[in-house]
Amino acid sequence: MKYTYFVAATGTGTGLTSVCLGLVRALDQLGVRVAFAKPIAQQFGTENEPERSTHLANATLGLKPAKPIELAYAQQQLAAGQSDPLMEDVIQMTQTSAEDADVLIVEGLVPVSDENYIPELNRNMAKALDADVILVAAKNADSTAQLNERIKMSASLFGGIESRRVIGCILNKVGAPDPSSQQVMAEEDPTDARNVKEGEALSVEDFTKILPVFQSDDFKCLGAIQWNPLLVAPRTSDVANHLGAAIINEGEIAERRVQSITVCARTMPNMLQTLKAGALVVTPGDRNDVLLASSMAALNGVPLAGVVLTGDLTPPESVMNLCHAAFKTGLPVMTSKLNTFSSAQRLNSMNTEVPADDIGRMENVMDDVASAINAKWLAERAEVIEERRLSPPAFRHLLVQQARAAAKRIILPEGTEPRTIRAAAICQEKGIAHCVLLGNPDEVRRVAQTQNITLPDSLEIVDPEQARRKYVEPMVELRKHKGLTAPMAEAQLEDCNVLGTMMLALDDVDGLVSGAVNTTANTVRPALQLIKTRPDSSLVSSIFFMLLPEQAVVYGDCAINPDPNAEQLADIAIQSGDSAKAFGIEPRIAMISYSTGQSGTGSDVEKVREATRIAKERRPDLLIDGPLQYDAASTPSVAASKAPDSDVAGKATVFVFPDLNTGNTTYKAVQRSANVVSIGPMLQGLRKPVNDLSRGALVEDIVYTIALTAIQAAQMSNS
Repeated sequence: MKYTYFVAATGTGTGLTSVCLGLVRALDQLGVRVAFAKPIAQQFGTENEPERSTHLANATLGLKPAKPIELAYAQQQLAAGQSDPLMEDVIQMTQTSAEDADVLIVEGLVPVSDENYIPELNRNMAKALDADVILVAAKNADSTAQLNERIKMSASLFGGIESRRVIGCILNKVGAPDPSSQQVMAEEDPTDARNVKEGEALSVEDFTKILPVFQSDDFKCLGAIQWNPLLVAPRTSDVANHLGAAIINEGEIAERRVQSITVCARTMPNMLQTLKAGALVVTPGDRNDVLLASSMAALNGVPLAGVVLTGDLTPPESVMNLCHAAFKTGLPVMTSKLNTFSSAQRLNSMNTEVPADDIGRMENVMDDVASAINAKWLAERAEVIEERRLSPPAFRHLLVQQARAAAKRIILPEGTEPRTIRAAAICQEKGIAHCVLLGNPDEVRRVAQTQNITLPDSLEIVDPEQARRKYVEPMVELRKHKGLTAPMAEAQLEDCNVLGTMMLALDDVDGLVSGAVNTTANTVRPALQLIKTRPDSSLVSSIFFMLLPEQAVVYGDCAINPDPNAEQLADIAIQSGDSAKAFGIEPRIAMISYSTGQSGTGSDVEKVREATRIAKERRPDLLIDGPLQYDAASTPSVAASKAPDSDVAGKATVFVFPDLNTGNTTYKAVQRSANVVSIGPMLQGLRKPVNDLSRGALVEDIVYTIALTAIQAAQMSNS
């Protein structure tokens, strides 16, 4: 272990765990080997819940921090004057957690008003670990002067802002609404942003000027994490548990999130505007009109968070039958024994911390925190700024950075599909690519409104009805050798995939991403007809970037070629190796088979053996070996016995499968069984970048595929 950062909260409600894990993510994105430890447990939930910090570190980051010391035991040791033995336990625990890490992030205890021994524990742990101290503060209801004083007082516990070990503070929840302003009104939406005046979102530079505590050269503002209401949105199932509600219709209760609460004690016309994506409708159980209106919204594609029927009242069976089709859309419906006002009050008092089992939300929180922290300065201070590996977070970070630098225009033919619209908005806001949605503008805006998606002003929407005519003659010219006529071309251009591909063929856009609702054939066929393969490629193939816990690797071909011959398999290996290198992965290419080396015979293994020979002959600059069994390619201990002289075995980064059956089955088995994120498929061998999506793709998958496509476009334009 080379360097330790001890992270301490200045008070309650600072989001200490979120900041700690976000800091781990930020350093991981730089390629730093980073570990996490929570030396002493501090439970705020029920006793049977897992310790939140270590559980989330394991579930989101794949780390294995040691089990924390119980707080009650730590209290007993302090009371008995056994502070030194307790600190020995803390050191042992953190060393176990750190293993071979370059940097260790240690989460301290949150100060609680009636437990005055906690500051002493934090101070003793930081000293025992010889750690640099980073404070975490949130303004909450404090004035700016009070925030400054709170930071200064917390720093004094560790030696003050002048101490060389107290290096700075991370400000969380910047711009959050004042908690005292969020009063529940029986006829108002208590969490609607329109009713809450949020604080001003200030930058690190702003705080450096405003807060006197940061005007010392030795104490820095290390990050200013802006308040994001979407990151405090609980699942509807969390709301049901908090209310002790009975479930009438479960629907998608575990997936939907509460972004706003509308308390319906008004007439229908006065509350219709609140029925939007993520809204939780709270209404008396005898307001059948509200339930029916919510059902109509659901049937019109509005993903409400759910409906809470209060007063322990259930609608009659005739009304429930009318709502049956809406229930099948996934709309959660529950009943609360509390009245409407009391239900709303209880909802407003929900803990905004991320529950231990809400992994998806924690991932988003960590990414948000990581983007706001000056991790590079911290890595430089620890003298570990060099990238040592391309971890999954580092790979995703690299994708975003390279895509931003590429600044390419990407066409999305499925422009009215909700996930695609949301991904385009994200990419536009983050500068990942200039996205072009192909679809009727009115329909795109309607879908965006029902899904509560804010479309950036710079997001381009192209109406296919108006754009189509421009591409008829060029398409006839491209396909005249196939006998294509203008009427035939016009008919084919009715398909937005074909229209988008023609836009790419004529350089009106730089890349294309499709497949959220279309099949792979519908995406690839127009590309083969209109874009065609590169001169140096005999075929189009695909790869997936598999984000394994320790590193990102490449799998190919898992989506396109059913049974390539030896020549084609060699081409796939070369394409995959070049793609890996282009995306920052050092290619060590393993040609996968059921046999390793010369031990097996049969036509299948001979094909792999011949493909390996051809690929090596064509590209002596690439490290290629095969045939190798998967375990020999991936596991050093197996490689030592099965292929001891191989430069690839045991450390392969590119896995080339002998056929589509093997490749597709393997990637899906690894993805699902090991809960691994896969990005792709990314197509190889085309003159211009066209990429296919899985029809089950998440918004995040689409965002990263757009980033991949933008990077490919930049690489092709430079080659």
